[in-house]
Amino acid sequence: MRLLPLAVGLAILPHLSHSENLKSHQQNEAPDSQAADNHEWVAWNPPKDDFRASPIDLRSLNEKFAGEKGRIVARDGRFVHSSTGHPVRFWGVNGIGTKETSEFAKSARMLAKYGVNLVREHHSVFDEKTGALNPDDAGKRGQLIAALKAEGIYTLLSIYFPLWMTPEAGSGWREGYNGQKHPFALLYFEPEFQQLYRDWWKEILTAPTSSGTRLLDEPALMGIELVNEDSFFFWTFNYDNVPGPQMRKLEKRFGDWATAKYGSLNAALKAWNSRHTRDDPASGRLGFRELYEMVTHKTKRDQDTAAFLFEVQESFYRETVAYLRKLGFKGLITASNWTTADNTILGPLEKLSYMSGDFIDHHGYFGCNHKGTHAAWSLRDGHTYSNVSALRFDPPQPNRPKAFNNPVMDPTFNGRPSMISEIAWNRPNRHRGEAPLILGLYGALQDTDSIVHFAFDSFRWSVKPGFFMQPWTLAAPTQLGQFPAIARIYRQGLIKPGEIMAEIPLKIRDILALKGASFLQKANLDELREADVKGGTTKDAASALDPLIYFVGRVNIPISDQGGAPKIKNPSPFINRKEQTVTSSTSELKLDYGKGLLTLNAPAAQGAGGNLREAGIIRLSALTLESPMETGQILAVALDERPLSQSSRILVQAMSEEKPSQFSTEPAGDGTFRITNIGRDPWLIRKLEGTIRLSRRDAGQLKVTALDLNGHPVEKIGTAASFDLLPGTPYYLISR
Repeated sequence: MRLLPLAVGLAILPHLSHSENLKSHQQNEAPDSQAADNHEWVAWNPPKDDFRASPIDLRSLNEKFAGEKGRIVARDGRFVHSSTGHPVRFWGVNGIGTKETSEFAKSARMLAKYGVNLVREHHSVFDEKTGALNPDDAGKRGQLIAALKAEGIYTLLSIYFPLWMTPEAGSGWREGYNGQKHPFALLYFEPEFQQLYRDWWKEILTAPTSSGTRLLDEPALMGIELVNEDSFFFWTFNYDNVPGPQMRKLEKRFGDWATAKYGSLNAALKAWNSRHTRDDPASGRLGFRELYEMVTHKTKRDQDTAAFLFEVQESFYRETVAYLRKLGFKGLITASNWTTADNTILGPLEKLSYMSGDFIDHHGYFGCNHKGTHAAWSLRDGHTYSNVSALRFDPPQPNRPKAFNNPVMDPTFNGRPSMISEIAWNRPNRHRGEAPLILGLYGALQDTDSIVHFAFDSFRWSVKPGFFMQPWTLAAPTQLGQFPAIARIYRQGLIKPGEIMAEIPLKIRDILALKGASFLQKANLDELREADVKGGTTKDAASALDPLIYFVGRVNIPISDQGGAPKIKNPSPFINRKEQTVTSSTSELKLDYGKGLLTLNAPAAQGAGGNLREAGIIRLSALTLESPMETGQILAVALDERPLSQSSRILVQAMSEEKPSQFSTEPAGDGTFRITNIGRDPWLIRKLEGTIRLSRRDAGQLKVTALDLNGHPVEKIGTAASFDLLPGTPYYLISR
């Protein structure tokens, strides 16, 4: 993650003031004065939610309490309930939206309403200078997990990220630190630090919580994440970041490894025909070439270096998993989630090092060319940005070729379940509303087992005003506001998983020889960690596999001693580059990336998102849409899981684009914009426009009820034969 927020995110992101008393009114009452000044925009300012029964409330999709059907286990490549064997997909968020224990229950209820069944609690548990455990941490986490459990929400616990630490000078694992450096890579090889880290887990998992139970025995604790965003194979592993006294320990271990392989250090150096300024045969130490040199030259020394670093990193994960199992933890464990200096060469080694865990995780962010002081973690007046559409594969910077990558691209490794535990579309991109649509629909197509949005830093609908804002907040109209329909589609499997379009076995011997795999997805770093990249940007070679195949179906990557021949289905029936379209192997999704339009045509869920204006009339099997919105989403979802042609209860959900009140910009050249006012509460949405027609004989007998922003009935506005969207009303119930 990042030097401040994203992964530091919820832990040390500066707390921004926000109004505790947002005005309560229905969306069809007189709007906020700022919205009134701009006839194109309507205030998003919902009344206090009393959580009455509502068509947008997805609480019933969760268990009565998390763990009701047993622990979550990994079985046959899926997450399943241990007692029933039924598979479960997790639609999750990072954080619970409050630091106050008195507000945990309210926030958990809100999350359950919006379809969330997993929270990644990603927070430090230690003093950043000494590593001493915070004594009251286990108790507070127990309260948080209990509040989530009561709403049927599971917890994934993440406690370590090197950016949370700047160790002060000291002996042992702190030798060489000065209170300013982060301990990148240290955990993989320093025994004293490893013991301290494992002691954190022991205390957290075994200490009694306020209810007298132990987290070790809590089925609602779905899983544990060992390390967030660190690796020997990322740019942060270098002699500038790892202090000399610590690096000498690793160099000695490398010397011992080479001696065991070649008989002596001199024999190793002779076999390599290579010397490094840090080589010290008299002391038994060998130096490390820079990652750029390793992935560029791939010499025998480079191959041995990669093999050594892989073995050390893999052994840490394997030994820590064994430690936690011996401690008695029966939940799921994942190793890490990071990218590498070159995913085409080092990516397979990184993933292989995770295999002692139960599932594979990765992170991804969709940026908007956001530049300025502290732009990595804040929005400020004077910053510049671009409006970037993922549905068009817009490049991060304007006037450049299309960028055929997306953080939702999610291959499966060795049949393990897959999670994206941090993913976000950064504001103020006007196309940010594409995010839930892309994640829910293509996550379902790829059969991704868990999508965890970043970051639920407040459960109030607030832009979090101050002299700066953070760029990822989820309590926003285009994000959480679109969860009701999309979380239902994703979690209930209303879109069929795609065919396996590619299976590409990798041989361990080949990836240790740095032969790599050119088809892995691009890194999609957030701005903060992009700053850690050395020597340019993270290298991703031209792919031998058409990247659009991820929008057709699934990609499997087995890594084994045997390897095997690739099996790639012909994608030409689904990918038409001349017309700039991609159709899913299920025929339920079609992306027109020329227009920037995604259509969904499944039996129980239909609609479209993106440039609805250019699309004109959109005719689907049970639904016809027409809208002048240049960027918007309109979906119809059966609430009874029956086909839309038969359903008696249908939720229609619409969204446009969002901005804070008083937000303003000016052109900054080359297709970019400069922020002149970051704005204030409340959120605004561009007025919703469009006509919806349900294509069935009894459509005229089905009434349409407009709902308020909490999903409660306001007024009947016509029938499903044809009705128009109201400017500030995103939710409608079609019923008999």
